[in-house]
Amino acid sequence: PFEEKIAVLEKENWLSPRLVKLKEFPISIFHAARLNLTAPERLLGGSQQVPVIISMTTIPSRLRKLALVLRSLLQQTVRPEKIVVWMHQEMQSQIPKAVKSLLENPKTLDLIELRFTPLKCSHKKLIHTIDAFPNHTIVTCDDDFMYHKEWLNTLYQDHLAFPNSVIAQQIRSIERFEDGQLKPYKQWRYQPDLNQDPNSFLALHPDYSNQELFMRFAPKADDLWFKAMELRQNTPVRRCSKIVPEPIPIMGTQSFSLKKENVDRDLNVQQWQSLSDHFNLPV
Repeated sequence: PFEEKIAVLEKENWLSPRLVKLKEFPISIFHAARLNLTAPERLLGGSQQVPVIISMTTIPSRLRKLALVLRSLLQQTVRPEKIVVWMHQEMQSQIPKAVKSLLENPKTLDLIELRFTPLKCSHKKLIHTIDAFPNHTIVTCDDDFMYHKEWLNTLYQDHLAFPNSVIAQQIRSIERFEDGQLKPYKQWRYQPDLNQDPNSFLALHPDYSNQELFMRFAPKADDLWFKAMELRQNTPVRRCSKIVPEPIPIMGTQSFSLKKENVDRDLNVQQWQSLSDHFNLPV
């Protein structure tokens, strides 16, 4: 069954889109400095390796901060088999020195892999990794946050308990008015109670990699596209039983955000309506 190929899926795209708040500046600066000043070999946290691939993508405007994200993933209390970063092929000559140093360090070079693709949209961080690692558990993350050191372990432990479910640290519920019309995205409930129907949560139908379909119905919302594929496959979604502190936003990465654009213009609602209509989805 396809859901066995993608048993854990951490969708940070479901976090509320926002710029870094003023009170978060000192926290962001402190953790960025700590990560940057720590030698790569000392970042490596846990000695236990878990059979998980962490997958992400990045864009040119965030390349300078990519090393910070990678460093936060290296300091996890358990080690993934690999951290894969998908980039558009035009970025191949733009890799910053800070990232190259991690790729060249003998302690971390086997953990990090950069891969390139002609695909520009954010869907690439999952569809390509599923194809490249068909028998692995995949965890996705974003390129503008530093992650808590227990982030990966909590997801993996819940995956062991619920191997055929999608596990997420943060979830949002798709909401409709009584007449069936979708509510504005800002009214889609954040972290709903655990008794709510899991079908409404934001693993995949075999159409997950159909580029013609996802570019037609959800070109700027990979999270909604993958949610539609979950529903078509009847894959349940569970909120992680242990919630760790939220990822820390990285200063200088959020001047442009698909999440912010989708909410400000309510593009999420438009794209979900298109997906719901085309696939006759239950929510």
